[in-house]
Amino acid sequence: MWLFATSANYNIMRPTSFDSSVLRAHLLLHKIADLPALKSALGTDTALTVFRKLKPLAPVTSYTHRGRFYTLAEIARFDQLGLWEHDSVWFSRHGTLLSTVESFVKASPNGYLARELAAVLHTDVQEPLRHLIHQQRLHRADFDGQFLYTSAESSVRRQQSLARRNAARLPGIVHAADLQVSPDELKAAILLFHATLDEQQRRLFAGLESMRAGYGGDKLIAEFLHLDPHTVSRGRQQLLDREILAGRSRRSGAGRPRQEKKRQK
Repeated sequence: MWLFATSANYNIMRPTSFDSSVLRAHLLLHKIADLPALKSALGTDTALTVFRKLKPLAPVTSYTHRGRFYTLAEIARFDQLGLWEHDSVWFSRHGTLLSTVESFVKASPNGYLARELAAVLHTDVQEPLRHLIHQQRLHRADFDGQFLYTSAESSVRRQQSLARRNAARLPGIVHAADLQVSPDELKAAILLFHATLDEQQRRLFAGLESMRAGYGGDKLIAEFLHLDPHTVSRGRQQLLDREILAGRSRRSGAGRPRQEKKRQK
């Protein structure tokens, strides 16, 4: 009788068993979930139980929304930058926001300005950047009145700083925040594009970039595109005066005079 009562009490006090497959099914259905949703799906009020059952599933934590959301590695479809978004929540192959910021800066050919990095990662990056600088995991230097963030390794830092200075001389049209190519690759691409234009289009393109460059733009763009500075100046003036010749690259009558062929007597 006593043994039976003890066995019954043991059965009553035995803890409830939780299955990780319940969390996997929930995430496969909803793609992402926060801790309260996972607790509800698993049927527990204990966060530790959720974390213990979530661990074997290879969870990925969001780097936005203070890491509040979870997904699975098998669900996330990371792009070429290693990022994935669902319902405005962003996840990174590199993990946390701190690790992602560090990885992006170190891998960048010419470093990052804070605003550029924020545009790429779709979130504010000031706090992780300060933390990484404090821990000497990244380097920060002044660049045209802004902070340029580069690798803490001296050799890589010199290469990134040099590439940034070279990139600053490229036409403004290529200064996209998320370009992940070297200045030499950009230069080659622009020169190739410029070569496909007709005479007027080349002149107008040079004039436009000269205006974007500001003071000294005619000389800068002329050197970059291998043009005469007067050609750049003419293209700029054409744009300002709105003198665009549709369908032809030169004004009527321009160019070398036409010569008649001599007939043999």
